[in-house]
Amino acid sequence: MSTSFFVAADWLAEHINDPEVQIIDARMAPPGQEDRDMAAEYREGHLPDAIFFDIEALSDHTTPLPHMMPRPEAFAVAMRELGVCSDKHLVVYDEGNLFSAPRAWWMLRTFGAQKVSILAGGLAGWKRDGLLLEQGNVDMVEGEFEVKFNSQVIKRLTDVLLVSHEGTAQIVDARPAPRFNAEVDEPRPGLRRGHIPGAHNVPWGDLVFSGELKTVDELTEIFTRAGVSLKRPIVASCGSGVTAAVVVLALATLGATDVTLYDGAWSEWGARDDLPVAPVK
Repeated sequence: MSTSFFVAADWLAEHINDPEVQIIDARMAPPGQEDRDMAAEYREGHLPDAIFFDIEALSDHTTPLPHMMPRPEAFAVAMRELGVCSDKHLVVYDEGNLFSAPRAWWMLRTFGAQKVSILAGGLAGWKRDGLLLEQGNVDMVEGEFEVKFNSQVIKRLTDVLLVSHEGTAQIVDARPAPRFNAEVDEPRPGLRRGHIPGAHNVPWGDLVFSGELKTVDELTEIFTRAGVSLKRPIVASCGSGVTAAVVVLALATLGATDVTLYDGAWSEWGARDDLPVAPVK
């Protein structure tokens, strides 16, 4: 295991019937694949008793921005209805690309769940090991989810504008380099090319190997090469707040303590004509 935030497939298989362990399926379609029916894919095959954690459905729909954090009360109600218990060991997985599981991991922790792990290798690794899958929906009794919302880990646009202007923290953008460098269009229509002035680029895919994080030494080298200091405050960003959580996970692994996430991300910043963008054309 690359970090203490992960559990191995063989460990989970041994604890599959442990009443103190709950499995959460957090698969999510990446940008450009929104026509995929993730709920249907979940029903076609998921880990035994895995609850479907639909990041899109669980987001705040009072805003036009994608995947924004919901109100704490709304999240608590949704978790209880799904049967999620905040005091259990929650094991989250995605397709096996480590694309969306870190966002679910971050959401659950931000809303007060104490023990949240990610399944190393995700669904792909589980299948590769020939382990048991189930089909259909999973109905759980109502869960007990006590929200303890940590609002301090979320940054808003005004916070990030100040950080960009004054350099009081480092902005780390998890988007692929061609998007960061304004070489290609964004997958979401209507957004400008480029990045927040002063941001460092650490593409989330560079941090991942076979559905888990790379080694601590490799992660350290990646952030160092990007000019990011683990001793200074860091604000993680990306396209819509999802892969920024991969950066948060990697930084937590390295022991960075002052890490926040810009939830509006480029979907918000890039849609505004009144905000500065780099590189300047």
